[in-house]
Amino acid sequence: MKNEIVVVTDNTPGNSLSGEWGLSLLVKYNGKKVLVDAGASDLFLKNMKGLGEAVEDVDFAVLSHAHYDHANGMVSFFNNNDKAKLYVRESTSSDCYIKVLIVKKYIGIPRDLMDANADRIEKVTGNYELMEGISLIPHTTKNLSAIGKRESMYRKTSRGWEPDDFSHEQSVVIDTDKGLLIINSCSHGGVANIVNEVKAAFPGKQIYGYIGGLHLFNKKKAEVETVVDELELANLKFICTGHCTGESALAILDDKFGDKITKLHVGLWIDI
Repeated sequence: MKNEIVVVTDNTPGNSLSGEWGLSLLVKYNGKKVLVDAGASDLFLKNMKGLGEAVEDVDFAVLSHAHYDHANGMVSFFNNNDKAKLYVRESTSSDCYIKVLIVKKYIGIPRDLMDANADRIEKVTGNYELMEGISLIPHTTKNLSAIGKRESMYRKTSRGWEPDDFSHEQSVVIDTDKGLLIINSCSHGGVANIVNEVKAAFPGKQIYGYIGGLHLFNKKKAEVETVVDELELANLKFICTGHCTGESALAILDDKFGDKITKLHVGLWIDI
């Protein structure tokens, strides 16, 4: 059986299917199907059908991080799939906000998602093996709250407002014949940090690819070029990005990496 990834939802439409600000990927690996995120609405259901995939057949679901544009579709997922569990980081909660001027706007998961589906949700810690060949890797880099503060992202805690440390974010790492493939849907913790975390989790393993948004849509050219340098240093053979990367950043990445880079769009099939 062919191992591949299908882009179900992304900002960029394709294959006569609609897009939205969000991301959803279907990983087909060794006879199992893993849904990574479900976008910002139930659009992923329509797109899966249009791509010839059945949501009922999904064996595992993973939430990359606790933001609405990746989690809102999970309500419909639970309503249409009665077997797969959703794997989230232990600290995942409905507590994520972004500060806009003086107002903090909620950008988190559906507020009742965790309680309403408690029997279907697995909270994981550390390096977690989802199945043979696919692992969930947390952030281990220190002081990521500095990035949260810079991005004006906060969590509402019992101690008050705290900059987001992205402890609710995780990477999906797939062991392939080409090497390790990282999926990190928005890369809030930073590409270099994420690559180094995966290297530490799999000593001696080669990382060949990276899939996900790079959260560069709001960055100046100099900041984008820093990320380009980080990706070049990582010596990746394959980069597939879109969603929160932004068109201007994509142009810079394309100019630098050429054939190594692929733009995410709905209906894209990636051999792994």
